Amino acid sequence: MNLLNKIVPPDQWIVPVTLLCGLMAGLGFYVLRVSNAVSYLSDDPKACINCHVMTPEYITWDHSSHQRVTVCNDCHVPHNNVVNKYYFKAMDGLYHASIYTLRLEPQAITMREPSQHVVQNNCIRCHIDQVTDAKMASWVDNHEENRTSRACWECHRETPHGRVKSLAAIGQFIEPLSVRQQQKEFVPDWIKKQLKSSK
Repeated sequence: MNLLNKIVPPDQWIVPVTLLCGLMAGLGFYVLRVSNAVSYLSDDPKACINCHVMTPEYITWDHSSHQRVTVCNDCHVPHNNVVNKYYFKAMDGLYHASIYTLRLEPQAITMREPSQHVVQNNCIRCHIDQVTDAKMASWVDNHEENRTSRACWECHRETPHGRVKSLAAIGQFIEPLSVRQQQKEFVPDWIKKQLKSSK
């Protein structure tokens, strides 16, 4: 600190540094507010559609049999301990936020490898009775072998999201959300402005 005081006197750097720190803190709180970051700490499935590209996954889950018994986090985060759960949510969420912010989201959303392992483990965790049922192994071809060597969704393709269409196909093939919900929760301001300017 003494070296800094010799190079630049405190009366010249305290105000700019304080303003810069205040600006960064304010910007950080603004980003947390705009992104609705607190909602990601909950298990509410609507948190997953803060980002509009997840709408097809939300709608197909909402119309599936899993909707009555699960939420997104039941399948998509680890359940071996609380620390691992929130660590995985944070890492996955930061990846998703980065991709969405940089406008690099793919047309058809697919799981990355770490997510595939988590979902597979959660399928087995919830359906352990079916996975270990000896009777099922006798009447489902290769079920004994496939339950450990293949991902569950290779055979159970319609569970729980159905055949999710690409982002370009949302309007034609997936039941739309109400207009009130779309405007309030799903359509970002920058898209609204582009739509208005293109008319």
